[in-house]
Amino acid sequence: MSNMFKLMTWFSMLCVTGSTLVLGRNNTAKDIFILAGQSNMAGRGGVNHGKWDGNIPPECKPKRSILRFTANLDWEVAREPLHVDIDIGKVCGVGPGMAFANEIIRSHRSRTGIIGLVPCAVGGTSINKWGKGSRLYDQLVKRANEALKDGGGTIRAILWFQGESDTVNKDDAETYKGKMVMLIEDLCLDLNLPSLPFIQVVLASGEGTITNIEMVRKAQMGIKMKNVKCVDAKGLPLNADNLHLTTMSEVKLGLKLAYAFLLSFSHFH
Repeated sequence: MSNMFKLMTWFSMLCVTGSTLVLGRNNTAKDIFILAGQSNMAGRGGVNHGKWDGNIPPECKPKRSILRFTANLDWEVAREPLHVDIDIGKVCGVGPGMAFANEIIRSHRSRTGIIGLVPCAVGGTSINKWGKGSRLYDQLVKRANEALKDGGGTIRAILWFQGESDTVNKDDAETYKGKMVMLIEDLCLDLNLPSLPFIQVVLASGEGTITNIEMVRKAQMGIKMKNVKCVDAKGLPLNADNLHLTTMSEVKLGLKLAYAFLLSFSHFH
């Protein structure tokens, strides 16, 4: 029985909550991607003055072949905002995840034909809050493992966009590289995936000085590990706050992440 047929069978048994299709603990094989970091990964595209404008570009439209792992550890059809129940207490908008997933599907390079997104990003979090043993680290590992239960698929990559909060203090910017390398190594070990692709976004902005922003950017680009690739967000238009990416910038970033994955990790066929 094909994955798509099994998925359609699930749809015949699903329950409808509002406009979202909930598939529960769906064990259909999926290509799973973890979305982690802070607000620009969680998505602030279209958010201004504390409200999301609701604009969803064509590149981010939902498909039945793109699923989202909810805070309740259930699979549902993915739609913006992906982090609505993860980055709680904040207004979420468009992030890079849906554009990424749609491009992977469009490329016909998914092994299963089904993408499973596992949102884990939380706005305003420094690298210190993501270290091994922290609440965010443990939550990411737990969600990743829960997403795999019952033969639910394979983790293909972690998509990471974080560092803006580490530009506030010089000491944090100077120690960023070492902490990031340790985080990557710890996640690969604890997820039992030593060669897990890790695609990190190089900062487009930050909360601190230009000097500190450039220091973190240099640290990110200076990580030379076989399973790590960088996508540079510098130059992508920002919202009025000069910190968060606009909706179309998030779309462009999602496409960049997809191209980086497809080009850099050729075993994904």
